[in-house]
Amino acid sequence: MTKSKKLEFRPNEYVVYPAHGVGQIISIEEQEVAGYKLELFVITFEKDKMTLRVPTHKAIDIGMRSLSSPDVIDQAMKTLKGKAKVKRAMWSRRAQEYEQKINSGDLIAIAEVVRDLHRTDDQREQSYSERQLYEAALERLTREVAAVSGGDEISAAKQVGDVLTSRVAA
Repeated sequence: MTKSKKLEFRPNEYVVYPAHGVGQIISIEEQEVAGYKLELFVITFEKDKMTLRVPTHKAIDIGMRSLSSPDVIDQAMKTLKGKAKVKRAMWSRRAQEYEQKINSGDLIAIAEVVRDLHRTDDQREQSYSERQLYEAALERLTREVAAVSGGDEISAAKQVGDVLTSRVAA
């Protein structure tokens, strides 16, 4: 294990943890677990009121990554503008695929879920499970857009909403 690989992240830096979205590293601490000394990233997810401890040597392997670049954000916005691609598979299979995309931590995949599950006023209503997946994906997307732009989540949500409504108008 190289030192450079695990020291890629620093305290006060925002990171994306695949299963939880955007969090902030508040410190790097050492703890003894089952007789072994472990160096851990302490990550806080303010909105969820949650703190996570991730072994520094496992961070990359589990998919923890830095925030997306502005180019990736632009690409995600282009993805949102695209036409929804809804497969003809059963809902349970599609729901599993959406869940995997959301938990992958890949911003483009998350944007695809938002695009595919977005409903306009003239379309049928979403089922409860569709709405849950849509809201989870939308929240992950807006949190990362807000963190990258340095703005707040409200303006990021407006930005994403504007892209989605411009797609419908076109």
